[in-house]
Amino acid sequence: MNREVSELLEKALSLPPEARAALAGSLLESLDDHVDPAAEEEWNREIAQRIQELDSGRVKSIPWADARRQIAAMLNGRSSAQNSPGGAGRSEIRGGLVFGAK
Repeated sequence: MNREVSELLEKALSLPPEARAALAGSLLESLDDHVDPAAEEEWNREIAQRIQELDSGRVKSIPWADARRQIAAMLNGRSSAQNSPGGAGRSEIRGGLVFGAK
């Protein structure tokens, strides 16, 4: 990594988390030189379905810290219910997102 890139990285890392996330997203998008229309349409359908599930109350969102614990537990072969506060509740992971059962 050259000096200019190192300095830019240092500045980027000093940004607040939300700004770093936006910057990272923009950088990743800049690498996509080809957009698959079928994949975009499928993602749009998935997003619409998830919004509808949240709006209807069928599923509820959970804090990121809880989601990370549950994902780590699933990857380590343990039940998410065993690792959630109180040991109750079960979440489902779909497409990299965690949905809590209501």
